[in-house]
Amino acid sequence: MLAMSDLALVLVLALTLEVVLGDPVTRWHPVAVFGAFINRLMAFAPAEGPVRQLAFGAAVVALGVGLVAAGSATALQWITGSSGIAAMILGGVLLKVSLSYRQLEREAVEVADLIETARLTEARLALQALVARETGGLAASLAASAAVESVAENLSDSFVAPLFYFVLLGVPGALAYRAVNTLDAMIGYHGRFEYLGRVAAKMDDVANFIPARLTAGLIVLAAALAGSDARGAAAVALQDHRRTASPNAGWPMAAMAGAVQARIEKVGHYRLGAADGDCTPLTIRDAVRVARRGAVLAAAFAIAAALGASGSGSLWSGLLL
Repeated sequence: MLAMSDLALVLVLALTLEVVLGDPVTRWHPVAVFGAFINRLMAFAPAEGPVRQLAFGAAVVALGVGLVAAGSATALQWITGSSGIAAMILGGVLLKVSLSYRQLEREAVEVADLIETARLTEARLALQALVARETGGLAASLAASAAVESVAENLSDSFVAPLFYFVLLGVPGALAYRAVNTLDAMIGYHGRFEYLGRVAAKMDDVANFIPARLTAGLIVLAAALAGSDARGAAAVALQDHRRTASPNAGWPMAAMAGAVQARIEKVGHYRLGAADGDCTPLTIRDAVRVARRGAVLAAAFAIAAALGASGSGSLWSGLLL
């Protein structure tokens, strides 16, 4: 029998489900259900008044994140009392909900294939699954750049960060992080949500502070394993990470730009990496190759940390807290 803690087994189950199932696109996905719930709440948002909007946005964040964390912890606590095996399975399934990496790879490679076969209009449409910006007028190099950027940023947001919070706060912590990240994506404080989404955006900035920097380090290590430019990844991360408006996104994006020796650019906002290094379909594939190794490293470190928890009191305490 494997000498693994229950926490590590939960993590292995979640990672296995991620590899086998990916992230099915359905309105019944728990994240989609959570998003629909938030949309219903936002229908009651005050139309004006910065203080009222700020307070309402804070209440939505507190309610959404609180329900996710408390609900998952309660469910795990209840089922643990009946069956440790059932609790482990439920924990693995719930942790899987917080992870979304395989689908990211698929969508990025699809964009690369479409650009490579001169189907730029289709590539722009496919890119909408990866980025929030308008993609209709993007040139081929900028479409490829957006895909590379998304691979790097989502390695942090959708994989490294949930694993970090699982190790730190158990399954409820990983799910709470996913709730914060989803809230930021839905009601980030630009435009209509200048005040309504400010608390969500700030919480997302705080939550991603450490994971974004860890991801940049993982990309450097992964670049070395992939035969890419590890020194360039480290140098560009240190040099260019401040060029994005986000205090966190620039770290993994800049590291990836250095690793694949290309320029990641959002016109009118930032340029990261080599000034003359246009992104191509090959660049996207290189980024996927580096990110995959980074994901494997992140999973290995998380499993090692979970195994280390076996000597710290109750094994299930780390899962439930």
